[in-house]
Amino acid sequence: MSDESDESLADRVERWMVGQMPIIQMHGGTSVVREADPESGEVVVELGGTCSGCGISNITADNIRRDLIMDFEEVDDVTVRTASSGDNGASTVEGGRGGELRHETESANHF
Repeated sequence: MSDESDESLADRVERWMVGQMPIIQMHGGTSVVREADPESGEVVVELGGTCSGCGISNITADNIRRDLIMDFEEVDDVTVRTASSGDNGASTVEGGRGGELRHETESANHF
């Protein structure tokens, strides 16, 4: 059995998010895979950082839902949560992508 087949669905979805949705990080947003169950086909992704309160986060969420279902044969149901605009998203980063994401509240003011 190869190492790739040993990789969990959550790890594969995390890697997919980095590769397919770089715009999230480029704009100061964060994404964390909260659940990925290959048995039920359910995946839960949480968006934070500048995604909170972003006017197009619903479009991003729709794209994530559609593409995950198309790209992963074991995924049947995707829930994308976005933190409320009152939350700066820091809680969504813990346990996420480790060193790849750095959440700083100042980054939201880059425009």
